[in-house]
Amino acid sequence: MSGILGKKIGMTSLFDESGEAIPCTVIEAGPCYVTQVKTAVKDGYEAIQLGFDERPERTVNKPLKGHLAKAGAKALRLLREFRTANGATAKPGDEIRVDIFAQGDVVDVTGRSKGRGFQGVVKRHHFRGVGLMTHGQSDRVRAPGSIGASSYPSRVFKGMRMAGRMGNDQVTVKNLRVVKVIPESNILIVSGSVPGAINGYLEITKAR
Repeated sequence: MSGILGKKIGMTSLFDESGEAIPCTVIEAGPCYVTQVKTAVKDGYEAIQLGFDERPERTVNKPLKGHLAKAGAKALRLLREFRTANGATAKPGDEIRVDIFAQGDVVDVTGRSKGRGFQGVVKRHHFRGVGLMTHGQSDRVRAPGSIGASSYPSRVFKGMRMAGRMGNDQVTVKNLRVVKVIPESNILIVSGSVPGAINGYLEITKAR
């Protein structure tokens, strides 16, 4: 198995053999349950669907409840697919734990960045503002400035850097080193930071 689902717990720092402090992220990784196995013959590609994070059964709708019951899995909040190759041997109902990783492994972590809501151009695109706070221009300091001529093309080009929704995007951080694995607590500690807020869901895959 090349990946697992997890939840961001927070950040800490650990010391390596040379005494250097390494900033790390603590992740609750698994246990995950195989809820479906997709094959090239039936589905056109090979993948394993994993489920993570148990929840009360009363909160699951009937279609999802039937899907999970078919695999013999519990009520789960998150379902994600991981591509496989060479006919993976996992079967529905199997449990995937954090011990698929070992110290020194290199992983890619995917999550959703923190949502910042509607933001102006200074925060969103690092504009410096168009004017000084002199001569009565107190309301122009963080303004975007001109966005083009009005006569032609009489519209705003796609991709124009303007105010708008910021954050809550899918982000992947590549090549993070596994610093420590604690199987009994389902804890994975990786070097560096990962996307999202505390308790945000993550996909952790072995780097290719």
